[in-house]
Amino acid sequence: MPHSSDSSDSSSSSQSPPPSKQDSSDDMRKVQRREKNRIAAQKSRLRQTQKADTLHLESEDLERQNAALRREIRQLTEEMKHFTSVLSSHEPLCSILASPPPPPPEVLYATHSFHQPHISSPRFQH
Repeated sequence: MPHSSDSSDSSSSSQSPPPSKQDSSDDMRKVQRREKNRIAAQKSRLRQTQKADTLHLESEDLERQNAALRREIRQLTEEMKHFTSVLSSHEPLCSILASPPPPPPEVLYATHSFHQPHISSPRFQH
């Protein structure tokens, strides 16, 4: 006679013991820990993205400032060249530079007597 498949026979050989309360609470802790870790990783990635965005904006701002300063340097260099040219063309014609420099002013020193006796006022004498 062929062997019939009885559900009680097959289930008894492959059935695991019922989960205990300890296993269930351990599983819950694992799930909670994974969820907390997932949220922490998500926050960390968001902070990294925000930091990269901030650095990118700061870099762009510094590039703009650098370009503005370079334009100012070029402008001031051109202005300096212009004034140097004006000065060079003026020097040969300048009457102030052609005349001899004025003599230094005479310095008169007052003579002081360092050993004069101190004369006090009569109202301060006792």
